Amino acid sequence: MPNQPINVDDSRLQALTHWFAEQLPHIAQQAGVVETTVHHLLPASSDASFRRYFRWQSSAADLVLMDAPPPQEDCRPFVKMAQVLAQGGVYVPEVLAQDLAQGFLVLTDLGQQTWLEVLNEDNADELFSLAIDTLITLQQIPTQTLALPLYDEALLRRELQLFVDWYVERELGVTLTEQQQYLWQKSCDLLVASALKQQQVLVHRDYMPRNLMLSTPNPGVLDFQDAVLGPVSYDITSLFKDAFISWPETKVQAWLQQYWQQARAHGIQLPETFAAFQDDCDLMGAQRHLKVIGIFARICHRDGKPRYLADVPRFLKYLQQVIERQPELAPLAQLLASLSIEE
Repeated sequence: MPNQPINVDDSRLQALTHWFAEQLPHIAQQAGVVETTVHHLLPASSDASFRRYFRWQSSAADLVLMDAPPPQEDCRPFVKMAQVLAQGGVYVPEVLAQDLAQGFLVLTDLGQQTWLEVLNEDNADELFSLAIDTLITLQQIPTQTLALPLYDEALLRRELQLFVDWYVERELGVTLTEQQQYLWQKSCDLLVASALKQQQVLVHRDYMPRNLMLSTPNPGVLDFQDAVLGPVSYDITSLFKDAFISWPETKVQAWLQQYWQQARAHGIQLPETFAAFQDDCDLMGAQRHLKVIGIFARICHRDGKPRYLADVPRFLKYLQQVIERQPELAPLAQLLASLSIEE
């Protein structure tokens, strides 16, 4: 987003600025910053959550300040995962200062351009090769001692229910009939069973171009605070089925095959045939597409941010592509048809 002056009426920003001024002399020793005056505090980005980011610039270094207001946000998972991922060889921001009670963090700056801003047909093969390498590094991180939240049946079903609760009922104004509810439950049972049978690894949960930064080394990885132990196909599917940019299916298949070959070579447990891995990705993708549609409707109706609904047709198209390849999803196809939901 464009750099804009801070809002002097923003009490949280004033508190963040005051806290940062107190921390800056100590941070300077870590980050090699000579200047210790707080100025040039500019909006860096915001997202669908309650978190906001601000950039502090000096001649020696740029820093990013996170404002994650409690109780809506909790910085502790971010701090924990930043350390875990860095130790595992993934390039992530370093936490230079923290106030978990207030929800304030100071981070090293990984750059000002996301992959979403620079990806195009000419560089996609090169960049996605880097993303595949980084994802495999992430998936090789041992999880036995991390006490990660589980991407278990309860969470998978809660996510799926977002589609009915927020998109079908709130956005479309429809209550499922008994027959539609039957079709929905059959669909959910299939998608949940597929996810649970897969190899369980560290899952970023938002591994997509807008959370990858153009940096050195490339990519820098952001927005990892919701990491869980879950299905191996989740992140690679997220990477190519993005909310804001779509790719031809022939390209997606080639990238998926590249990942499948490299991941198996690194000892990650995947199906022995690419066709079986494609099935896992399709069904995992269907679960995620339904969840995202529900989340976009929730952001609109609960949080007053209707712009996300504009990307629902993209996810309906992703769903249709999966349904056409997977006869098992006939109940889901019947349900969507009965609701007159089309891409």
